[in-house]
Amino acid sequence: MDSFDVEILLRFALAVLWGGIVGAEREYRSKSAGFRTMIMISMGACFFTMISNRLGAPSNPDRLAAGIVTGIGFLGAGVIFRGDSKVIGITTAATIWTVAAVGMGIGAGYYFASAWASIVIFLVLAALPSLENYIDERNQSRTYILTTTYSGHFREEIKELLKQTGLKGQITREIKEHEHLTVTWIIQGSKEKHDVFIAQLMENKSIQKWAY
Repeated sequence: MDSFDVEILLRFALAVLWGGIVGAEREYRSKSAGFRTMIMISMGACFFTMISNRLGAPSNPDRLAAGIVTGIGFLGAGVIFRGDSKVIGITTAATIWTVAAVGMGIGAGYYFASAWASIVIFLVLAALPSLENYIDERNQSRTYILTTTYSGHFREEIKELLKQTGLKGQITREIKEHEHLTVTWIIQGSKEKHDVFIAQLMENKSIQKWAY
């Protein structure tokens, strides 16, 4: 086994290591792209980059590697979908994209930069959710769908309720069907204020149905 073969094995091993570390965090959180997926992405990006350097040298070493970005974009798009009130999977898609970049860096021989990139990715995924939750506790945007018997005073009642609870909201849609009125509100505020608002909705007998 010559030095070139050893170098290839080293790059594969590093791709497995750094992709696996990020993948382990995703697997722990039960995300759709977990341990094996991240290893495969890192390995594939690494291998494609090495092949590109060999086949395209010396004039065009990036001709295959450039296609990795496009291919990873399609893969990332497959894990994004819209939930009831928000888009889900964007962080996983971004992780796929950055892990592919790590694999490309390893394939190109940038071991130190790839290692630090993986460490930063892991820290962002592992440590920042607590900060994200802290911020979310203090300012949430929720979509409420309220159905009531038609009344010209209904909007004012909700506005007054929002004022009492310290929330901010705006109407985005209204549908009138016979004697029923369905109003969609986007309301912002802390989790505690939303809880108080929901409690008030449950006590309001004029509201026949509500959801968020």
